Amino acid sequence: MSRRGLIAVNVRHIVTVAATILLVAGAHDLQAQPPVGRTIAEIQYNSGQSVQPIFDGWTKNPDGGYVLHFGYLNRNYVEQVHVPIGPENAVEPSGPDRGQPTFFYRRFNHRVFSVTVPRDWGKKEVVWTLTVRGKTERAVGWLQPEWEIEDFPGETRISKTPNEAPTITVSSSATSVALPSTLTLTADVGDDGLPKPGKPRTGGNSENPPTFRLPQGSPGAPTNVPSVAAPPRPRITGLSVTWLVFRGPAAVEFEPAVTPVKDGKAVVTATFTRPGEYVLRAVATDTQKSTPRDVNVTVTDPRPSGRP
Repeated sequence: MSRRGLIAVNVRHIVTVAATILLVAGAHDLQAQPPVGRTIAEIQYNSGQSVQPIFDGWTKNPDGGYVLHFGYLNRNYVEQVHVPIGPENAVEPSGPDRGQPTFFYRRFNHRVFSVTVPRDWGKKEVVWTLTVRGKTERAVGWLQPEWEIEDFPGETRISKTPNEAPTITVSSSATSVALPSTLTLTADVGDDGLPKPGKPRTGGNSENPPTFRLPQGSPGAPTNVPSVAAPPRPRITGLSVTWLVFRGPAAVEFEPAVTPVKDGKAVVTATFTRPGEYVLRAVATDTQKSTPRDVNVTVTDPRPSGRP
């Protein structure tokens, strides 16, 4: 083959390779793009995402000090995340432990914990830092005047008697349990009877809950395989107690998820799946105001490693 013919063959080979690369790259780009009519922000992920701490605002203390409130957004729609206290879960100054959670439920959770500062705090900041899968997020709280919180504006105009938050005590402040086992927890709850009970607000016809249907010809909703149905959030009506994991290595199943208060008591059964140190939080609510109470639970596993 002549030199000119060899050059022509090489040129055709280069063009073919370049076209193949562009085709593969184009296909990859198409796969990376959101479905038609959707933006990146609309894609929902079951797992694998970070947790964003949130500064929810501040309130005044009767002694002249201030309370800064924090919550979080777990960007996952299903996965619940555990981040122990330390460099990856720290609140400063005077940290790293300022009472923040180590177990993060899915999506938005507001006013999960609070940090109290003195009356002369001024323009100083409280910073909560969270690192999940190498991604660090921060929430910065300070006494910005516009961020002052009034829990129930105009409450005294609606009722001459202000509503008081419920009181709650738990039968034990420290408990130990061995796997496989369950734990029964009893909360004693008191309340002033306000607000007066009314018809529960369901947000629609509870017999026929609303449904969402895509218009004909629309692309399907994006999925993050494996797709798992997110657990429903319980609806609270009347005086009740809700239990949750505030700190701990894994989720705990509470039955029932929301416990109505009967004769001043609310009883729940907690089922554990992993050993470790837990802080379980009971929240008594009258649908307007809430009071938390924590219980420390040590879960041990006496079974040989690997035994079911």
